[in-house]
Amino acid sequence: MSWRPAFWLAAILTVAVDQATKQWALSALTPGTNQPLVGDLLSLQLVFNSGAAFSFGNSSTLILTVVALVLTVGILWYGRRASATWSAVVLGLGLGGAVGNLIDRLFREPSFGQGHVVDMIKYGDLFIGNVADIAIVGAAVWAVLAGLFGHRLLEHEAPSAPVTAEGTADGV
Repeated sequence: MSWRPAFWLAAILTVAVDQATKQWALSALTPGTNQPLVGDLLSLQLVFNSGAAFSFGNSSTLILTVVALVLTVGILWYGRRASATWSAVVLGLGLGGAVGNLIDRLFREPSFGQGHVVDMIKYGDLFIGNVADIAIVGAAVWAVLAGLFGHRLLEHEAPSAPVTAEGTADGV
């Protein structure tokens, strides 16, 4: 299967919305100040996350950057094997989320490759995330649910024919 426009559209829109909301948060929110939206359940609070989800790995920012790069390349590699438009969207969301946070890790303070991710959506006392995180988690949940219901995310690659001594796949 060739690249699907839905893959690129989902990825580009995710990165655009993620980066726009991060820029808005940087200009409109004060770091550490909680602004309730829905009582204590949902609020806005600007934080700079050097780690992964739930602030794990705060001292491993460079390693997390490398992992994010590898995951991004992996999604690009497998993205062309999307089995349908819905799976192209799922992979595009995952790519967009990964790239959105990778941009922060590469280009934000304190330095290249060790930047802190801008988070601003606070879910009670559980964690603080961003649009890229929503896309990544949403894509993962969608992929798992699709698999549970028997839908394939990727097409199977056709096995290549064995090469014979004559150098052709069919021996002719």
